[in-house]
Order: sequence, then C-alpha cells, then structure tokens
Amino acid sequence: MRACSFVPSATQMIYDMGLEEHLVGATFECPCDKPRVVHSVLEGNEYTSEEIDRVVHEHAASGKSLYYVDQGLLQALSPEVAFTQSVCDVCQIGTSYVERALGSLATFPEVVPLTPRTLQDVMGDAMTIATALGRPDVGAAHVSALEARLAAVIDSLRAARAPLRRVMVMEWMKPIYNCGHWIPYQIAVAGGVDMLSNPSGYSIVTAWEKVLQYNPEVLVVAPCGFDVARAGREVQELTRLAAWHDMQAVVSDRVYVADANLFTQPSASTLVDGVELLAALFHPDVFKVPEHLTSRYAPLSRIAAVGSKAGVHG
Repeated sequence: MRACSFVPSATQMIYDMGLEEHLVGATFECPCDKPRVVHSVLEGNEYTSEEIDRVVHEHAASGKSLYYVDQGLLQALSPEVAFTQSVCDVCQIGTSYVERALGSLATFPEVVPLTPRTLQDVMGDAMTIATALGRPDVGAAHVSALEARLAAVIDSLRAARAPLRRVMVMEWMKPIYNCGHWIPYQIAVAGGVDMLSNPSGYSIVTAWEKVLQYNPEVLVVAPCGFDVARAGREVQELTRLAAWHDMQAVVSDRVYVADANLFTQPSASTLVDGVELLAALFHPDVFKVPEHLTSRYAPLSRIAAVGSKAGVHG
C-alpha cells in the first residue's frame, strides 16, 4: 500500500505505529526523510508572529493558498491512499486542494480526510490510518497504550485530590489567540480548566483585557508551528503588555513557553505527551516533567534570564 501524507500529524502517527514502509511521500513539515510533495510560501522564512498573521490574511483575502503541490513528484509516486486534513487551511494544506492535485493522476487514490475536533477524535484518527494501511491490529494496540497513559494521569490527580488549576494555553502571541479543538480536552485531562478556550472549535483572537480579567494561575505560551527556541525569541513582547506583572501566573512564576507540536499537531502520541507535560506544569506537587519532554518547554523566567545575559555579553 503506497501512501502519501499531506498532514504532519498523520505522518507522525504512521511512524509511531511502525507503518512507515507504506509511506512514499510527505510534506515539508513532516518529521521524516520521505520525498516532499507539499511546500509552503512560508517555508524557510523567519517571519515574526505579526508578519505570519499578515501573510496569512493577505492570501486568504486574495483566495490564494499558502501551500502548493509538487505535481511531477506526486505523479511519479502514484499513491494508492492519501491522508489529508479538513481542520485548518492555515496550518496545513486542505483536503479540497489536495483532491484537485490528485485529479491529474492516472488512478485516483483513496482519500482519507482527518477531521479531529476532540482528543478522542485524534485517537480515532490513529485507528483510521492503521486501518487504511491494512493494520487495524497495530492501531488498536497503539491507542490502547496511549489511553492507559491518559488514565494514569487521571488516576494520579484523583488520588492526590488535586484541585483544578485556572489556566490559559495561548496558541498565538500577536495577535493573541486562545486555544481550541482538542487542546481544551488535553487541559482537562491534565487537571486544568481554560475558560478562555473554545473546545472542539477554532481558536480566535482574544483581547488582552479578557486575559487580564480571567487572570490565569498558569499560562502556557505555545504558538502554532513554533518550538521553544522560536517562541522564546518573541515571548518578551508579552511582558510589555499593560498590567502583565500583575497577572497571577506572572507573580507566581508560572508562565511557560512550550513546543506547540505537543498541542497543535494532532498526532495521538504527541498530544498524550502534551497532557503529561501540562499535568506536571499544573500540578508539580503530583507530577514530574517526563525526561523526554524536558527540552520541550521552558519557564519564562529562564528565557528572560538567558536573554538578559545575551544582551549584556552579546
């Protein structure tokens, strides 16, 4: 079964389940060395958050896509199945665009669109991918192991009688976006509640005044598509906002920058990693940050200290 993945999360799940022998093509963002059939106008550019927001809106206003397909390569790969997404045309290439590209192939492949809205939907996507590749048994084992990890978090919180933490996970910094889709479900499993979030729906621009009024105990900044280093280069912009230093999360030194792929990339294993990280950030008296996740977050105070030293010596 020759498969092309037009979604990094699908690619991640294929590798997590050990089914990469079926994968013949992927996107420029996919965590693999397969041929790249999808590219983006943003690829290779070091735009700021504000510049990315501008480019995205300009393309949307003109009806242009941020992504394009290497048609010649796609024809040479001749996939039998194509994994796409219908969640966000800003984050990844959309199903309708992919279908137009696939229309030029001699044989139209099976198109498997992934449209997760909740954490459980993402688990279902793992099963969908495994089944499309002829290995539902592998998918079932993978999902069962991940669900056991989620259950362990919930059991530990219950045993400790841990209180819900008032939190915010921020998906973008300039402008500020709340979190949506499956992320509020991650937060809930981790023992938090984000009243600014939009469960199962799109993230939206959120006024700074609303954030201040909500006054989260814990703030996690995870801009979509950014790792810790990339987000860390811009996070100081937030500290210049009005009344920043009065916010409870700032006063108690509980502002963190995190790798967005733990939240905005809906592959089952990475979202479970994200839950385990959030649980440790919300309830450090109950959980420790797993060793394999220590490089995927940083307290804002640590980033600020590094920046200050760079300013003195650089």
